[in-house]
Amino acid sequence: MPNLVNDPSRKSWIAVPKNSDFPIQNIPFGVFLTKEDVITIGTRIGDYAIDMGALQQLGYFEGIELTDDMFMQDTLNDFISDGKKTWRLVRSRLSELFEESNPKLRDNKAHRDVVIFKISDIEMLLPVQIGDYTDFYSSKEHATNVGKMFRDPENALLPNWLHIPVGYHGRSSTIVPSGVPVHRPMGQTLPNGQSTPVFGPSQAIDFELETAFITTDANVMGENIPVNETEDYIFGMVLLNDWSARDMQKWEYVPLGPFLAKNFASSISPWIVTMDALEPFRTKGPNQEPTPLPYLQQKGKHAYDINLEVYIKPDNVEETLVSKSNFKYMYWSMSQQLAHHTSNGCRVNSGDMMGSGTISGPTEDSFGSMLELTWGGKNPIKMKDGSERKFINDNDTVIMKGYCQNSSIRIGFGEVSSKLLPTYVRK
Repeated sequence: MPNLVNDPSRKSWIAVPKNSDFPIQNIPFGVFLTKEDVITIGTRIGDYAIDMGALQQLGYFEGIELTDDMFMQDTLNDFISDGKKTWRLVRSRLSELFEESNPKLRDNKAHRDVVIFKISDIEMLLPVQIGDYTDFYSSKEHATNVGKMFRDPENALLPNWLHIPVGYHGRSSTIVPSGVPVHRPMGQTLPNGQSTPVFGPSQAIDFELETAFITTDANVMGENIPVNETEDYIFGMVLLNDWSARDMQKWEYVPLGPFLAKNFASSISPWIVTMDALEPFRTKGPNQEPTPLPYLQQKGKHAYDINLEVYIKPDNVEETLVSKSNFKYMYWSMSQQLAHHTSNGCRVNSGDMMGSGTISGPTEDSFGSMLELTWGGKNPIKMKDGSERKFINDNDTVIMKGYCQNSSIRIGFGEVSSKLLPTYVRK
């Protein structure tokens, strides 16, 4: 079924601009607010959002077992809970409905007028209620760079790193969709050469170029998921900017790791791109040496060729491209991350989010954070207006884009764009 939906020759009766991230072969899922202040679940083709709640009310999902209000909710959690069979049936129905030769909706103006919206006329919301958020640390290049800066350059990777997908539990309450600004956090830092910490605004705000995957209900407490079954429980992916306060992080991370330096904000792209849509872009990941323990061993193509870009846009200035990376560089795959996450019986639910960790490539221009790109602030990056950045300045907007492309099709995520505001002042 997904193969038919992914057919690169398929075209839609909705106009799709050249190099759009959202051709009819994508069919992502999201939640949006209409001009009439109605919250609905939807999909996107080209520059148009499609109200799936309205489609359901009009009977376009007839024959698919769905609760009556499945697409009239304010999150995708229940839909995701229905599992892969339902996801595929719905995606296939949408593809069929918007295929250029299908007149059913195309020729019904009254229905089109209540189903289809210009992207500029809607507001994208958080697509899922994220109950739990885990952030991994799975880029060998990133972990090595950070180890060189903060520890011993000769032993940059800690002994466990090549054996387990290292991760930590984040905070879901401050995950926001693209377009929502974030404030520079306050916190404790230890000034260079001092022995007593100070409290105040962080002076080293950074982005982390990541992706994240969204899970369905995967197991009961105490049950593990074998690595060769994990893909059945991954609904899709988003782009993730995991904001970081590097000066706070440096002071607080020993002995228990990230805390206030990370949990003040994480921004995600609003459209969840399904794993079925990404299927044509599977590729082999890096060679893993030493061989992982048996519960993490897998063969075949479990990485994805996703081009990633980061831009910084100062106020009233054209954005500057600062990084070009690729998801395929990740050492640990999503399957291995989920298998490890549940190996102790940890329960994973619908709508849980798993961050990849910063995605850095092998070259200096492919590093996934300002910490690496400027090497801790020693090598500032020049913006198009001539100003320099060691880290992110107030009123800078960080824009991340991601897309897959081969000779016949492009599938993308759109972008996650977030402006950094000054520290919040209580009135």
